[in-house]
Amino acid sequence: MSKPLVSDELWEAIAALLPPPAPRRSKAGRPRCDDRKALAGIVFVLRSGIPWEMLPSEIGCSGMTCWRRLRDWQAAGVWAKLHRALLERLADADRLDWSRASLDSASVAAKKGGSATGPNPTDRGKPGTKRHLVVDRNGTPLGLTLSGANRNDSMMLAATLDAIPGIRSGRGRPRKRPAKLHADKAYDHRRCRFECRARSVVPRIARRGIETSQKLGRHRWVVERTFAWLNQFRRLAIRYERRSDIH
Repeated sequence: MSKPLVSDELWEAIAALLPPPAPRRSKAGRPRCDDRKALAGIVFVLRSGIPWEMLPSEIGCSGMTCWRRLRDWQAAGVWAKLHRALLERLADADRLDWSRASLDSASVAAKKGGSATGPNPTDRGKPGTKRHLVVDRNGTPLGLTLSGANRNDSMMLAATLDAIPGIRSGRGRPRKRPAKLHADKAYDHRRCRFECRARSVVPRIARRGIETSQKLGRHRWVVERTFAWLNQFRRLAIRYERRSDIH
């Protein structure tokens, strides 16, 4: 028997964050699709990469209904709240390591263009989107931003660090800054080091012509692995959505 697309544990975590459904104007028409079925449709498209309109009817929700539910939940901040809640669970279980973080970027093709896209210099100038990701020492995603593929990596360092939500664990103020930040030579700028120190983060950035990438790679490889994890979801390996928030 195959595993359910939405486990009971996952549904329990998400259900509490969903906004209440809008009141129906009329009792006529088809009943509203169940939120759990809509979430299963979203997960199915995310994993398989199929177009929304080809979502199998066995899911119990049409593809466009699932897309609209995804859009509405994004506008309500459900996914950001879920990210914070899961990070706080990891922190409570002592599985979030703030001692060092790693930052890097990766480009994907943007087939239909849209916001946060630009000519990809590594793909003959075709439209692309660049993901900027910061992870903890174990590779857990902490913060993510999007930009055009032609955007210089160093220009997104501050925004990506600021994308880390405040994580509450036990007493005291929520934490959102790692102790150290590892990055490659693309971030070798005085501005990047200043932006780190302004946020009380010790920069560990490779210097051009002085340091090799091998030593830094001992710590930074985890972010490359996380990018590989993300690309296992076929809907993320190539950007098909015009709207960056939906992607």
